[in-house]
Amino acid sequence: MGAQDTLPVAAAFTETVNAYFKGADPNKCIVKITGEMVLSFPAGITRHFANNPSPAALTFRVINFSRLEHVLPNPQLLCCDNTQSDANSKEFWVNMPNLMTHLKKVSEQKPQATYYNVDMLKYQVSAQGIQSTPLNLAVSWRCEPTSTDLRIDYKYNTDAMTTAVALNNVQFLVPIDGGVTKLQAVLPPAVWNAEQQRILWKIPDISQKSENGGVGSLLARFQLSEGPSKPSPLVVQFTSEGSTLSGCDIELVGAGYRFSLIKKRFAAGKYLADN
Repeated sequence: MGAQDTLPVAAAFTETVNAYFKGADPNKCIVKITGEMVLSFPAGITRHFANNPSPAALTFRVINFSRLEHVLPNPQLLCCDNTQSDANSKEFWVNMPNLMTHLKKVSEQKPQATYYNVDMLKYQVSAQGIQSTPLNLAVSWRCEPTSTDLRIDYKYNTDAMTTAVALNNVQFLVPIDGGVTKLQAVLPPAVWNAEQQRILWKIPDISQKSENGGVGSLLARFQLSEGPSKPSPLVVQFTSEGSTLSGCDIELVGAGYRFSLIKKRFAAGKYLADN
């Protein structure tokens, strides 16, 4: 990196969706989406800053900013102009002396690192109930003294994300009490953990390209020795690469830097469904 070159910087948006579904009533779905934006600097940048003690200020604009709420910029590193009139984008600039001090300290602590991640923004995304969940859920139980019928309906929801991307490593986990003696009619096949008394369905990915456009059902019947079962929450996990739920993006303002990569991803946090 010569003195005249633009310096490479990478950015990553990572969001977590927490959701609670109650029965099949979409109006009872509670959603909270949180996110963070991290900038990543190559290790060589510390040498560059050492040779150029007054570098160009790093300034960027966050697009679709109006979708965010409770935004917390890193108080040591980020400044912004609160008088800006455009609600859809917001400009931030980095306190360069503080950034240089921070990166120098990190490089001394982690001499082997090839890049340094720096937290820049934490935020919440304004969510609109069930429409904001990438996987809609409804769970129903029929609990008899000697058997339990469990049905889980799921639906992939493209409207929740900016770009329709697959949900990967989707797991549906449900504890079943009542002394399960036998599993009957499990569709699709699932893993039963007798020790922990819970059933686990694993689906590698769910997307528009899945069967029925990502709409499906999981069914199981359990024979019991100490029934009836007491319905317990379904826990769902998934990850996703290549999109966010907020639709946020970032662009550089001014010269001196270039984006080498912009990563976007989201994952399930506490993602639960109840009877």
